[in-house]
Amino acid sequence: MSLPAPCGLFDNYIDHAGCSEYYLQRPRRSRKPMQMTRSTSKASLWLFLITFSMVFYGTGASFIESFVNYPTWPLVGPAEFRAFHQALGPRIIGFMVVPMFVTTILTILLLWFRPAAVPRWAIWLSVILQLLTWISTAAIQIPIQVQLSTNGLSLPLIERLISTNLWFRRLPHLVNTFLFFWMMFLLLFRENSEKRQEA
Repeated sequence: MSLPAPCGLFDNYIDHAGCSEYYLQRPRRSRKPMQMTRSTSKASLWLFLITFSMVFYGTGASFIESFVNYPTWPLVGPAEFRAFHQALGPRIIGFMVVPMFVTTILTILLLWFRPAAVPRWAIWLSVILQLLTWISTAAIQIPIQVQLSTNGLSLPLIERLISTNLWFRRLPHLVNTFLFFWMMFLLLFRENSEKRQEA
């Protein structure tokens, strides 16, 4: 639609019938881009909340394994230990290893789809901490677990498992948990600030 003269840059200062008719007939701009932005923001928020929940789930599960499960293994009889360990392994994988692996994938996705209040460096730090635990698991803990499952009860191996698990897996995991708690605080603080500004 052509712009009737003298409509244009000075519409705010000149009132013409042609101008009024032009603005009544011109197509309205779509608001879909704004709606897409809002939906993307909600998706980022949900992704962070799910990852936050998975991090705390993994923390609870791993602490039970580290401070309840491992220390009681020496109490299992040598004759029953191999059967006990082989029966326990698949349950640990299903209820702890798989959820923690999903948590790492979700954390990596936050590098592209994180809430605006969460700094990118914090997500990178979380990814690094989680990768440290996976490297330790593959290089140290899994070989020990394989030996225990194959050869049976070994107190020196269990002691090494407990000590390496504490320093190379539980400590990074605990730091990551506090990191996510801090990120959640930033997110809630920003949400409260925006609500106060709107009020």
